[in-house]
Amino acid sequence: MLRIDNISYSVEGRPLLDGASAVIPTGHKVGLIGRNGSGKTTLFRLIRGELVLEGGSISLPSRSRIGGVAQEVPASATSLIDTVLAADTERAALLDEAEKTTDPTRIAEVQTRLADIDAWSAPARAASILKGLGFDDDQQILPCSDFSGGWRMRVALAAVLFSQPDLLLLDEPTNYLDLEGAVWLENYLAKYPHTVLIISHDRGLLNRSVGGILHLEDQSLTYYQGPYDQFARQRAEQRAVQAAQAKKQDLRRAHLQSFVDRFKAKASKAKQAQSRVKMLEKMTPIAAPEEMARRVFSFPQPEELSPPIINLEGAEVGYDGKPVLRKLSLRIDQDDRIALLGKNGQGKSTLAKLLSGRLTALSGRMITSNKLRIGYFAQHQLDELEPDETPLQHLQRARREEGQARLRARLASFGLAAEQADTQVQRLSGGQKARLSLLLATLDAPHMLILDEPTNHLDMESREALVEALSTYTGAVILISHDMHLLGMVADRLWLVKDGNVTPYEDDLEDYRRMLLSSDSKPARETTPKPAPVKARPSRDAVLALRSDARKCEERVTKLNEMRDRLAKKLADPALYDDTRGQEADVWQKKYAEVMNALDRAEAMWMTALEKLDTAEA
Repeated sequence: MLRIDNISYSVEGRPLLDGASAVIPTGHKVGLIGRNGSGKTTLFRLIRGELVLEGGSISLPSRSRIGGVAQEVPASATSLIDTVLAADTERAALLDEAEKTTDPTRIAEVQTRLADIDAWSAPARAASILKGLGFDDDQQILPCSDFSGGWRMRVALAAVLFSQPDLLLLDEPTNYLDLEGAVWLENYLAKYPHTVLIISHDRGLLNRSVGGILHLEDQSLTYYQGPYDQFARQRAEQRAVQAAQAKKQDLRRAHLQSFVDRFKAKASKAKQAQSRVKMLEKMTPIAAPEEMARRVFSFPQPEELSPPIINLEGAEVGYDGKPVLRKLSLRIDQDDRIALLGKNGQGKSTLAKLLSGRLTALSGRMITSNKLRIGYFAQHQLDELEPDETPLQHLQRARREEGQARLRARLASFGLAAEQADTQVQRLSGGQKARLSLLLATLDAPHMLILDEPTNHLDMESREALVEALSTYTGAVILISHDMHLLGMVADRLWLVKDGNVTPYEDDLEDYRRMLLSSDSKPARETTPKPAPVKARPSRDAVLALRSDARKCEERVTKLNEMRDRLAKKLADPALYDDTRGQEADVWQKKYAEVMNALDRAEAMWMTALEKLDTAEA
């Protein structure tokens, strides 16, 4: 059991934790959430003993092991599999002792302990974890120095998962994973045998892998049972009740104060006025819940171009003359919302670079609209920002003709207020850098926006703001992300990048998730589309005609519903059924039956039109 008891801690005089308390039962998986800068990572460092508490205490059962991913694995000559195996220090020490000791008694003790900790299955377990995080069998025997920093972060994560600490602390673990790795991690953590505390803004992870939410707000900790969506509902209900109570108290205060103001100088009412003053003094203030600063993204809207904006005909793309993707015959219209699926290394980023013009086709053709403007956001671009410049200076260089007031307004529309606008980039948070990069990517009102992992470093509110901005954006969106919530809310088409090909994925994201988790290869064969049966996509004119038909059918259903309601009201009039008006009632009843029959036919036609439209737009 992790017990946090009345702890306090400040940074440069600013309190991050003040009398905060919480209890995490042994074996529970808990998500730690809170606004950026609220002190979540600081709390982890306090739990690990890296910082000294100013007050209170943090306790764990004796001899409990705490594990977390502090930094990436060094670029050494040690292989990935051996790096992960070395993370279990007890096993490594026992194996070393088994080779050196000559004492028969100690040999027996060492072998017994090795059996107890299941040491002989360790290589298989380590390999399974590495594979889940994206390393195939050949890569696992390569030295760490062969991999970039992001990939070595995955090795560090694999090592801590393999060591199975009693308390596992993970700080944004999906930030350096792709969708496939994130899905694997969700499933792994849900089955992890010990206590887990995760800092994350990944809604899918917080809904599928944890059974409780620890909320850090106003220097205090509050524990909620259930996954994130349940927490969000509880919080919304609490805030609504608190707001109602505060409003009711404000009205009561205003009423009492009005009486005091009117009668405090009147002798006959002075005692009553004084009584109300005391009531006001005794009234404990109920504060209305602080409204969270509205975090928005404001994407400029492009003019409409004739479709298609991009058309690929038998294109190949790759590096140094060697193709990574072949036979690309794809079409993109301005109203498309496409998510790219596929494991790391299959070519998702390569396709994004081709579409953005950062790579040229090795063969075949890529035809683009003459006036096409493309915005491109990728995580590595955060490193391309000038660290010594401010966000305002970045914009001034990109928009020399615009005044400072206009540029500051642009920054504010992406949540970068005056203080951040004048702060050097190297001092901004990861989320603020991501906002600046998104602003620069959308500055020219692109007709197509390519987003490669846009939610890394963004908190929950910013992710929801991004979803809202993309839903109103009138350009095409190409999306690569490990955030299934974002993909589900934004994308209406899925492309699978696999084995050098890019093909439409006909099932939904949940099917894809189940396929990734399944050890049976059959679903993969069934759900991976084959090139032969893929039907030619209907022309834009055909789609527009189907949309028009669906709209007309909907309008007819609406009119018939209105007519039915009027007739029902007429038939509900008792006066209609007087003996002298019996014939009139029969007429109205026949009309009602006719309208109901017409409504049934109209609804059937509407459903057929919608099905045709869905098929055409799929």
